[in-house]
Amino acid sequence: MGSQSSKNDVAWESLFAERDILGDVDRNGMHLITAEAINKRREARLMTKFDHIVNLPEIFARNGLSILPNSRTSYVIGRFDCYQRLSAQQEPEITEWAFPDWIQSLSPDDLYSESSALLCAQHSGLLADVLDDENIALTVFGRMSTGTFDFSIQENGRDQGAEITPRILTVDRAQCEIDGAFESANSFAILEVKNEEVNDFHIRQLYYPYRLWRNKMSKPVVPVFLTYSNEVFSFSVYDFVRPDDYNSLELVKRKRYQIAPTEIEISDIRRLLTQTKIVPEATDIPFPQADRFERVIDLLGRLYAANGSLEQEEITTNYDFDRRQTQYYTNAGRYLGLIERKEEGGAGVSYTLTSPGRQIMNKTPKARNLALTEIILSHSVFRKAVEYYLTHAAAPPIDAILDAMRDAALPINDTTGARRAQSVLGWVRWLMYLTASG
Repeated sequence: MGSQSSKNDVAWESLFAERDILGDVDRNGMHLITAEAINKRREARLMTKFDHIVNLPEIFARNGLSILPNSRTSYVIGRFDCYQRLSAQQEPEITEWAFPDWIQSLSPDDLYSESSALLCAQHSGLLADVLDDENIALTVFGRMSTGTFDFSIQENGRDQGAEITPRILTVDRAQCEIDGAFESANSFAILEVKNEEVNDFHIRQLYYPYRLWRNKMSKPVVPVFLTYSNEVFSFSVYDFVRPDDYNSLELVKRKRYQIAPTEIEISDIRRLLTQTKIVPEATDIPFPQADRFERVIDLLGRLYAANGSLEQEEITTNYDFDRRQTQYYTNAGRYLGLIERKEEGGAGVSYTLTSPGRQIMNKTPKARNLALTEIILSHSVFRKAVEYYLTHAAAPPIDAILDAMRDAALPINDTTGARRAQSVLGWVRWLMYLTASG
C-alpha cells in the first residue's frame, strides 16, 4: 500500500491478512464476514458502501472482488460482477421542459440534493413522461428490509472469455434503501438517484428493492436510474429480464431533460473577453488536469450542499472519483479560486468553497455559468483557446495550446502539457456547448 492509502484500504488489508479472505474466495468462491468483525477495524457502514467501481478498496480492485450484504448483520465477498456501466451509446437529445410556476418552495435553480432533484422530476412531470403515465404517486422511500430471496450472479473470470458458472446467493432480510418509488395504475417504478455525472452504478441499489417489491406487487416493477448533473436530468429505464438473475439488467430507454435555462450567447463570451483581465498563473496550484468541466461543477455543488467542508477521503469514497481524480478535480477548483484546501494536524485534508465559490453556486444556473466563464477567460491559456475557437469555429490543435502554455511560462514539459491540453479542450467544449455551438 502507498502512503496515500485510505482508512478503508488500511482496514481491509488488515482484515484480508487476518482472515485469509483471498484464500477462502479461491477455495470456496466467497467469504462470509459479519458486521461485527468489520467494526473491529472500522465502522461497517463506511467499509462496505462502494457505489461505483472506482470506490472499491485497493485490495478489492486488484483481485476483482466486490462485496454484497446478505443479511442485516453480514456480507459476502467474492469475484462478483456487481456494477452496471451506463450506456456508451450516443446520448439522446435534451428535451426542454417547464416547471410549474405556482410552486415556490422548490426551485429548479437550486437542486443540490438528490431528494430535491427527485421532487423536481416528479412535480414538473418528467417522471410521468418517462413512465408514459400521467397519474403517478410517490408511495415508498427510505430504508427497509429486503425480505428473503435467492438469486444468481455472474463472477468475474480470471481469463478473458472464460466460461464462468453463475453463483447462487441468498439474501435474508438485508437492509435496502429506495430514494423514491412511484406507483401508477400500470406500474411501480423504483428510482435510484445520483446528483452527479457517473460512469457506473451498483446494481444492488436497484435489484434488492426490485426483488422486495416484485414479491408484493401484481403490476410490473420498473427499475430507473436517474442522474442530475449540470441541470440535466438523465433517466435510464431498465428491466431485469430474468428476475432471479442479478446481471439480467437491460436498458429499455434513456431520456434527458432540462428545466433551468443554462444557455449563454456567443455575444456573452465576446463581451467577457473584452471585459476580463488576465490574472497571473498560480505558482502553488497545478495547472488543471480535469477533463470534464461538468464534474468540476458537480464537485462545487457537492461542497455547496455540504454547507461546510468535505474530507478528501469522503469525496473519494462517496462519489464517482478515485483518489487521483479527487486531487485533479479539487485542484481544478482551487486553480479557479473557488475551492480552498485545508490540512489540520491529524484531521487530514479537507475542502470547502471559498467565498467567491459560494457566491457563484448561489446564482441561477445561467448566471453561474457566465461567472464561471469569466473566471476561465481570466487565465491566458484558456482565453487563447476560446479565441481560437471563435476565430476558426473549431477546437484549437494541441500544438496551439502548448504554445499558449509556453507563452504563459508554465512549468510543464511537452508530455505533461499534452495531458493538460486535453483539460483545456474539455473546458472549452463545455463553454461552447453552452452556446449550442459546441
